[in-house]
Order: sequence, then C-alpha cells, then structure tokens
Amino acid sequence: MNWNRSILFAAALFAVTQTQAQDNLINALKGNASDNSKEGFRFTEVINLGNTSIKDQGSSGTCWSYSGNSFLESEMIRMGKKPVEISQIFTARNTYIEKAKNFVRLHGDQAQGDGGQLHDVLTIFKKYGAVPREVYTGLPDGQTRNNFGEMSPLLQSITENVAKSKKPSKDWLKAFTAAMDSYLGEVPESFQYEGKTYTPRTFADQVIGINPDDYVGISSFDEHAYYKPFVLLIPDNWSFESFYNVKINDLTDIIDNALEKGYTVAWATDVSEKSFSWKNGLAFVPEKPIEQMSREEVEQLFNGPKAEPQITPAQRQEAFDDYSTTDDHGMHIVGLVKDQTGKEYYIVKNSWGVSNDYKGYMYATKEYVRYKTISLLLHKKALTKGIQKQLGI
Repeated sequence: MNWNRSILFAAALFAVTQTQAQDNLINALKGNASDNSKEGFRFTEVINLGNTSIKDQGSSGTCWSYSGNSFLESEMIRMGKKPVEISQIFTARNTYIEKAKNFVRLHGDQAQGDGGQLHDVLTIFKKYGAVPREVYTGLPDGQTRNNFGEMSPLLQSITENVAKSKKPSKDWLKAFTAAMDSYLGEVPESFQYEGKTYTPRTFADQVIGINPDDYVGISSFDEHAYYKPFVLLIPDNWSFESFYNVKINDLTDIIDNALEKGYTVAWATDVSEKSFSWKNGLAFVPEKPIEQMSREEVEQLFNGPKAEPQITPAQRQEAFDDYSTTDDHGMHIVGLVKDQTGKEYYIVKNSWGVSNDYKGYMYATKEYVRYKTISLLLHKKALTKGIQKQLGI
C-alpha cells in the first residue's frame, strides 16, 4: 500500500494526540506551586531503595515506558545485577505496533496515541525482548529529547485510514512500521554490549533476566468483587488486561510491605489535581476543597505539612466514575520518608527531568495514593502471604 506522507500529515494535524496532552498537563501543573515550599518540610528517610538516574521523557506520552523500565532497572539492582538503562523507546515502539494491530482488528473502536500501561513493558519484554538505550535511543541526529509531536498523529492517521477500509491490505503494518523507522530509526537485529553480541531476545533473557510472569497488576474499585481479577476500563488499557482488585487500604499496605522487603513499585495515577505540585515535588489531599480556600490558603498550599481527610472507597469510586480521577501518568515508587510531624510520604521517581525542588523526585502522601491510584505493578513475592492467598496467586 502506498501512503502519501504529506497528505497523511496534513490530516493528522487536526488530531489531538497524547503527546500534546502530556505537554499540556506538564504546563498546567507549573501553576501548582508555592514559594519556599522546600523550607517548610523536613523529611527523614525511612527507606530508599536502589534506582537508576532520573530521565526526561521529553514531548512524548511515554511515561508508562519510562516508569516501567525504571522499575525493571530497580529489579535488576534488587537481584544483585548491574543495572542497565533499558531503551524506553524500543518498548514504546513495539507497544505501538501491538496497539495498532488491535485498533485495526477492532475497526477503529479503540483509543490511540502514545499512552500505555505499566504492564505493557512486561508484555513487550516477553514478546520482543529489550535493548539498552545506547543501542536504540529513538532520537534523530542532533536531537536530545523525545518529540513525538509529528510522528504520533501521522501514525494515528495511518491506522484510522486502514480501519476505515472495507478490506485492509496485507501491507499496512509495513507502512506503519516504516513511518516509525523514519522518525525513530530501525531496530538492530543484533548489537554489541560490553564486548558481547546480543539480540533483543538474548539481551532481555541473559542480561536483564526477569520473568514477566512473576509480576502482578493491582487496583482498587468498589464496584468490583474484592480479591478477584477484573478488566480495568481506561482508554490506555488497550490490551484489556486484568488487574486484581483489593480494598482501598490494601493499596498502601501492599506498597509498605513491598518497600520493607526491598521491592520497588510501579505506580499509575492521576496527577491533574491542584494538590499535585511538580515544581514543589509534593502530592497530598487537602482537608478543605481548594475551591473553598482563600487566596492566601492557596498560596500556602505546599508550604508545609497539611491535614488530610480519610478517603472512603465510595469517594474513590465516585472520583473515577465522574472523571475527577483520570489515568494521567506513570511513575516509580522507590522509598518512604517522614515529615517533621511523623506523616509518611512515598518517594516517587518521575520522568520529567530534574527541574523541580527535589531533582526529579516527588513525595506523595499515603492518602493521595489511596485516593488517586489507577494501578500498581509489582513482583508477586512483594505481596504478603495473606494477600497472595486471597488473590489465589
């Protein structure tokens, strides 16, 4: 099938992509900040598990790949291996191929864009393997940050046109892949790493060395049976994967147990709240609705510890159903701290560079995590024996 790139691109300019949505989200969050916030907190480290350096996903909706691969890098550290920076764009590229197949098979009745889920990192690892970032950066010559602003709508136009066809040709996937090759580069069939030759499959198996079947997805919603699997209905769960449903307090109990046992946790969450400040590196649930606060209260929002309400399962479910809680972002929970009042916060590794108060890390309260978590991804052995038994794993 011959594709006219200029025509497809012109049509694609009308599409609102997740690349644009991610940039808009980051820009919107710049307003959620207080002056001198860092001076109002005294954090004492409780747990800080091994993790690799902060990355910058650039102008791309690939947070799930950055956080998911950061999680795998920490798994390597936990297993006593030398961590390697895994190519986030290799994972994303192959996810887009699998997502495109589903989109066409569903006749276009599915979400498109850059987004994905944390488990996609494992799905791609299992099917395609992995490569080090140095082998496949996805960056054109002279470019230092991802920028999918042109590629994403082009890819979307290809799949939308194919889905409208009465009978898709056998060659559409070649055109789709060729478009990615032109922006991201071709994936090498084999490569050298530390003096040895690998393929993506052998590198994944011999160097990274994790078993994708050892990991489990967790979520919590009141409308589903507890301790049973359910399909999480969010646009980016394009593969219709199931998650185990636990009670609201189990979410933080599971994270606490994992951290205590030396396991980090990948975290998908809502970051569109006004009580989430990227600049100040803080996320909490205000006791008083922000809409009811005075101007002075808003200005002081992040200038020291604040009281929080206790979130109920009904509130959590309602926020998800009325779109107050949305699937915005994936990050990586690597530790725990306490503030000067004794309140605990999770240390969260982000993928927006090092431009905030804590050089790329954030601190999220447990109440925020209970309220705004979309899902967790962690090793099965990080769960307590009791939870494992309840889930039947």
